[in-house]
Amino acid sequence: MKNIAKNIFKIFLLLVVAGFIFIAWANYSIKKESAPFISYDSKEMPQTKTALLLGTSKSLNNGSPNAYFHNRIQAALDLYKSGKIKYIIVSGDNSSKDYNESEDMQLSLMKYGIPQDKIILDFAGFRTLDSVVRAKDIFGQKKLIIISQKFHNERAVFLARRNGMEAYGYNAEDVNKYAGIKTNLREYLAKAKAYYDLLLGIEPKFKGEKIVIP
Repeated sequence: MKNIAKNIFKIFLLLVVAGFIFIAWANYSIKKESAPFISYDSKEMPQTKTALLLGTSKSLNNGSPNAYFHNRIQAALDLYKSGKIKYIIVSGDNSSKDYNESEDMQLSLMKYGIPQDKIILDFAGFRTLDSVVRAKDIFGQKKLIIISQKFHNERAVFLARRNGMEAYGYNAEDVNKYAGIKTNLREYLAKAKAYYDLLLGIEPKFKGEKIVIP
């Protein structure tokens, strides 16, 4: 029995070590692969018809404003006003009656002068993979600029390019490194899961009918 227990423990340790190695490799690989296509400088972004603005909550759990949200809105405004893009797909979670990332972002963009007919809502962007793949399969975009913070754009651009899109990432200003430490730690696991989803061929939760962007 002791030998069996020891062997089980050794196998468990090997699996844990292998898991840590895979997470580290996935993070390194995704960052390296996406690096040439993401930037904080809008001048380095190509001119394209559409941007994909990735959703997040407008407010934190304590009710205070979410800096990630407001910085992404500002980045979208920068691209639109510079003439780099004509339309913005706003993709986010709308899983409950009182929570609508896409609509909150739409209202914020309109508040700063972007016409409503230039904003396309995607209510089924439950995950980054869903948002990216739906931009191609539902909204017909094979070339686009993704707007989010750098850590998120690394994964989003990686997924988009692995799904046959010409994708670029415009990095919104990040938040205070201490305020975003939980988010950044969670991102290490999310990058590993991005590879897992690709290997298993995971599809978006919802597909639906195609929507034409003029």
